[in-house]
This record gives sequence, structure tokens and C-alpha cells, in this order.
Amino acid sequence: MLLALVLPFGLAYAQERTAEVLLSRRADATRIADLAEQAIQESDTTVLRSEVSRYTALYDAPVEVRRGNGGVLVEAGGGVADSAGPFRRALAGRTTEHLPLITLFGPGRVVIAEPVGSDARVTGVLLLAAPTSDARYDVARVWLLLAGGMLTAFAVAVEAARRLARWTLRPVAELDAATEAIARGRMTARASGSGGGPSELRRLENRFNDMADAVAAAMEKQRAFVADASHELRTPLAVLSLRLENLRAHVAASGAERYDQVMLEMNRLEILLEDLLTLGRIEANGPAQAGHGELVADLERRLDVWQEVADARGLSLRTELPSALHRRGPAETLGRITDIAVDNAIKFVPRGGHVSVTLRAGTAAHGELVLTVADDGPGLDEEELTTARNRFWRSSRHGGIDGSGLGLAIADELARAAGGTLDLFPAQPQGLVVRFRLPGRLD
Repeated sequence: MLLALVLPFGLAYAQERTAEVLLSRRADATRIADLAEQAIQESDTTVLRSEVSRYTALYDAPVEVRRGNGGVLVEAGGGVADSAGPFRRALAGRTTEHLPLITLFGPGRVVIAEPVGSDARVTGVLLLAAPTSDARYDVARVWLLLAGGMLTAFAVAVEAARRLARWTLRPVAELDAATEAIARGRMTARASGSGGGPSELRRLENRFNDMADAVAAAMEKQRAFVADASHELRTPLAVLSLRLENLRAHVAASGAERYDQVMLEMNRLEILLEDLLTLGRIEANGPAQAGHGELVADLERRLDVWQEVADARGLSLRTELPSALHRRGPAETLGRITDIAVDNAIKFVPRGGHVSVTLRAGTAAHGELVLTVADDGPGLDEEELTTARNRFWRSSRHGGIDGSGLGLAIADELARAAGGTLDLFPAQPQGLVVRFRLPGRLD
């Protein structure tokens, strides 16, 4: 819009200034042409030469007076270049009525031709090369003023639009930040509702907060129900398990196998209830951390216990915990994820297999913790990798192995609650790799 306003105005001023040059210099040319006609009639060029010389010296404008046959009668200032066209038109009795448009970029001189003599009998032509420096300066000055005004108006418009857009979209940015935080698991995040933005978007913020409150309350009730139910079931389950243990001496030999199966199911039920309680606590309060501990020392103690379990199962457990990593971090979270991953590996890897645990500092700009647990067991296929972290998920190939189906779900919740990520991918040539990344947590 600014260009549509400024360009025509700048062009109109250049045309006006060009017309002024034409009118002023054509008046001079007409006066000198009258002197040239008188000089030709009287065969005396003294007055004409004097006037032409004085005019050229005053205006720095070369002047030529030519006869009808093209011969130069009087000339001053070095002659007039590029005058063939104007000369022919003037010789035909036509004076110069149009000049090239004078702009910042040129032309440096314009040629004005004036017939010498009457319309019926043209005896010569006056050629005047008028300089355009003053006109070009005026055009440049006006154009620069227009450009400056346009840029100023454009800058003001952009700043106004930026402020208006920021004010309008502020509720959208707040909603985006709140939804991102909720997606990361921080259910207490809400749009701030700072008062900026249109009323429609402010109402949307309020309704979003109401919706988030309702969803958070429903989820909290669900978590509380699972936690309370699991907690309440622990006592009667423990009593039932104790009573069943006391009945062992009274079970006949024919029922010993069924009795062992009942006790096995009791153990599975106890594990399931404990895992449900753990998952409920993590979802409600995040990972339980009694302060930060020394990472390597804590993992070494845990892995010493798992080494004995692996030896009893006929497995090779290899650990790589760099002694140079003297960092303090969320040892409880890291240890529990390690326990879950190593426990799964030991359960599913056949005798003679290998399990490796690696801890290292990553390459992130603010520090990164990377824990990798890899095995060469049966692993998971592509579809199973996408569903393995679902609650109560168990592969159809592992139906006879103890477990609640909550281990990886708990590890995933621990990782997300600590601000990290838990990834599963196949090992080569076979097996499973569990990788826990915790960016920005190493001091």
C-alpha cells in the first residue's frame, strides 16, 4: 500500500521537474533563436557569439547554431552531442516539446532544439544542451524524503502489527505452554490468564483451565482408587498367604502340586499389588528420592546383588561404570530403572546368555546421563516394542514367566517423572536394549 502511494507521487514530481527544465530552457532557446535569425539576416554574428558565450559560461550549457544545411554558424561549450534527432525535428519547424524523464539516475544533459526563422522558412536550428544537475538533486531529495517517510511508516506499521499480534496471540502461547507441560506429565500446569488478548481467547483459557482441573481431578481419583485398593488388599492378602503357609503341613501328598500352584499365584498377586502401589505413588508424587546420591557407588551396590542372581541363572552380567563419573544425581530413580531392566533381562535371557549394563555421560550441552541395559535374549519384534510399556502387557511368547506386566510401565513413569526418556530398541544380532536418558541432571 505504501509503495502504491509513494511511487506515483515520486514519478509525478520527476515529471513536474522535467517540465520545469523544459519550460525554462526553451524560453532561453527561443530568445537565442531570435538573435540567431537576426544574425543570419544581417550577416553579423557578433552579438550572437557574445550572447552564446555568456550563456554557456553562466549555465555550463553548450550551445550550437547551425544553418539549414547542417553547417555550424556559432558554437560554444564544446558542441552538442546526440543532436541528430532534435536537429531534424527543428529543421521541420517543430520545437522540442518533450524531454526524457529526469530522475536520480539521469540523464546528465537534455538537448533542446529550436527552429531559427519563421514557420514558412526555417533558416537554421538552435541546439542547447541543458544540464540537469539541479533538477536531479531536487528529484533525489524528494525521493529520499518519500523513501524515508515510507520506511518510517512501514516500521511503525510493523511494530504496531507485531505488538497487536503478540497481544492477540498471548493467550494462544500460554495455552501452548500449558498443553506441552501437561503432555509431559505435569498435570498442575495451567494457562496463566494474565489478562492479555481478545476476550474470546481469554474465555478459551478459562475453559481450558476448567477442563484441565476436571481431567486432573478424575485422574487423581483414579490413582487414589488404585492406590487405596492395592493398599487395602495387602493386609488380607498377607493374612491369607500366612494361613496358606500354615496349612502346608496338613496338605496330603496328592494335593502338594496344587498347593504349590496356589502359593505361586499368591506370590504373583503380591507382586502385582506391590507394583500397582509403586505405580500409583509415582503418578501421584513422582519418583521417591531421598536426596541425590553418588550414582556410580549406588549402582555398584545394586549390580553386586544382581551379579549373584545372574551367576545362579548361568548368565554373564557385564558392567561398565566409569570411575571418572564423579557426579551426583537421582540415584534412586536410576537404581530402580536399572533393577527393572536387569530383572527383565535375567528373566528372559536363556542360560549362557549375556547382559550388559553401561552408564556414561552423554554429549548434551547441559550434561546428560545415559544408562543402557542390553541383552542377547529373544528380544521383541517391532509391534511388541511399541506396546511393551503399556500396563499389564505381556508377550504371548512369555506367558510362563513370572511378572505382573507392570515393570516397563513403572520404569517409563519413573523416567518421565524425572524429566528423562526411556527407549526400547532391538539389539544386534538379537536381544533387547533398554536406554534411559536424563538430560541436564548432572551437576
